[in-house]
Amino acid sequence: METKNLSVVLATRKGVLILEKQSSRWEIINHSFPGIPISYAFRHPYSGVLWAALDSDHWGAKLQRSDDDGKSWQDVEMPKYPEGAMTNADTPAILSYIWTISEGHAERPADIFLGTEPGGLFYSKDGGKSFALVKSLWDDPGRSQWFGAGRDHPGLHSVVVDPRDANHIYIGISVGGVYESKDGGESWVPKNKGLIAEYLPNQNAEVGHDPHLLVMSPSNPDVLWQQNHCGIFVSRDGSENWEKASEESGPAHFGFPVMVDPTNPETAWVIPGVSDEVRMAVDGALCVSRTEDGGKTWTAFREGLPQENCFDIVFRHGFDQMGDVLMFGTTTGNLFVSENRGESWELISSFIPPVYSVRFMK
Repeated sequence: METKNLSVVLATRKGVLILEKQSSRWEIINHSFPGIPISYAFRHPYSGVLWAALDSDHWGAKLQRSDDDGKSWQDVEMPKYPEGAMTNADTPAILSYIWTISEGHAERPADIFLGTEPGGLFYSKDGGKSFALVKSLWDDPGRSQWFGAGRDHPGLHSVVVDPRDANHIYIGISVGGVYESKDGGESWVPKNKGLIAEYLPNQNAEVGHDPHLLVMSPSNPDVLWQQNHCGIFVSRDGSENWEKASEESGPAHFGFPVMVDPTNPETAWVIPGVSDEVRMAVDGALCVSRTEDGGKTWTAFREGLPQENCFDIVFRHGFDQMGDVLMFGTTTGNLFVSENRGESWELISSFIPPVYSVRFMK
């Protein structure tokens, strides 16, 4: 695929980076918020607004928007948990981290969702001028069984809207699980049947599962994939049932990102890691694994990737696709691109800060 005129926005440990494909090279054309950690950044596909979630060591979580692709930025009033909202009996709920910023349905171009820590979903129907907590999810009785694992509180990191129905929404919460709403967020149902929670006394519990990322097949929205703390899982019936799709004898099992092909729901990519405790490439060798049969078999692609003494891992939002072009950024500041669907890779940069999200600017 010809990659001219492609651009991508990165959220990194030291600011927002925008890269553009210029002739045969990717160049950094903008650097915003130098020195400030950015938990997530993306350009809204319907409004064209560039959004960035800041995670300042001094000021905490902040939200910024740009109407000119990063040339200038404006503060956005931060949403707040309502008075009286509690994470538990003793702790008031305070928005401490923005995990994701997501568009809604194409028929509602002004919709924006924020997935936050401690596990709340915020919604704006006016392009981000105001946000409100989705109380139906916050008040769900199962929330008492959510908990923090690597962090103090659950993190809502995935928001997926069915392209066939603006009111059909899925969310993924670590450590809570997958929830579905069919009425625009008025009510929610946990959808975790078939998942395994090896760390719980009841491994088949209704809630308390740890999806790392939840994605939907664009070509068949009834097919969903998730990279999970306990493996790779796929559902082919709209989340009613999940099946394990891990590679039993190979590296494709633990990891954070998962990406599904835009035209084939059975084709997906993951970037394997050792484990949550050992966050580095398997056997010190970085690979990208692809399945073309729904997880029955996987192929690990390694050409162009470091194969010894590699300490890289890729966070949940650090992997994206535009056509045949795939790109990911790592925790050690390496940025790789493939122009042949992941079969071979080229190093773009090895000197950028640790990468938290990679998003093509659509």
